[in-house]
Amino acid sequence: MMDMAHELRRPARQVGSVVFASPHSGRAYPDEFLRRSVLGPRQIRSSEDAFVDLLFADVPDFGAPLLLAHAPRAYVDLNRSRDELDPALVEGLKRRSLSPRIASGLGVVPRVVAGGRAIIEGKITLAEAEARIRACWQPYHAALERLMEETSRQFGEAILLDCHSMPSEAIAGIRARDGAQPDIVLGDRYGSAARPEIVENIAAILSEAGFYVVRNTPFAGAYISQHYGQPSCNRHVVQIEINRALYMDEARILPNEGFESLRERLRAILPKLVAIGRNEGCLAAE
Repeated sequence: MMDMAHELRRPARQVGSVVFASPHSGRAYPDEFLRRSVLGPRQIRSSEDAFVDLLFADVPDFGAPLLLAHAPRAYVDLNRSRDELDPALVEGLKRRSLSPRIASGLGVVPRVVAGGRAIIEGKITLAEAEARIRACWQPYHAALERLMEETSRQFGEAILLDCHSMPSEAIAGIRARDGAQPDIVLGDRYGSAARPEIVENIAAILSEAGFYVVRNTPFAGAYISQHYGQPSCNRHVVQIEINRALYMDEARILPNEGFESLRERLRAILPKLVAIGRNEGCLAAE
């Protein structure tokens, strides 16, 4: 199922309670948006989790759904609440206390891309901001909510692996004993978005595959983790941030020589990640 905002790729049969999503790998930039932007084609893509959708493209082969954004993050950020609007960008908003994300220009309709570079000159109307939310944010989250609800109903729980990538410079200060940067950061909002054993299981699978894994620093998860991660209701979210240096030329936004190798490493562990969830349908069992 596909529309301008997102695509949901379902397996022939969903085998368990794990679902995957990539909310920031969209690259369908509207022409009018590009014409108005003051950024070049590479700069405007600098906030993308570029190619994460391709890294995880094989997920449905192993019995799990994969929800992919088409709307780019610079146009609308699907990992923000719909009311995180920025008065410095959107006309007619009342000044109020702002979250750090909005204050830095990274609200649901972003004012800047990576590095704090402004996307446009001036402001947009509230009507335009709301139109982007209706066209892109609402359909994506409606699809994600349905997916979590269907999975929870069938298996008694839902585990969302929310797939992202991170600039290598964002983790420059985090080093292993051998001086290497982390390959992957797992975010569970310090235990509030998923049961500890789920995160520990994912970390063990990744570590056994040779990835250097850290948790919650510097990325613990944002709106999606906060909203959908409800362990007391058997809904869990673990954010997976992959170091972009592993698979792409960050300056040119192109896959590098490590891309296919990383994709194969991930493909090899996808069955294990899919298997961390319940694999017996509760309704069928009852």
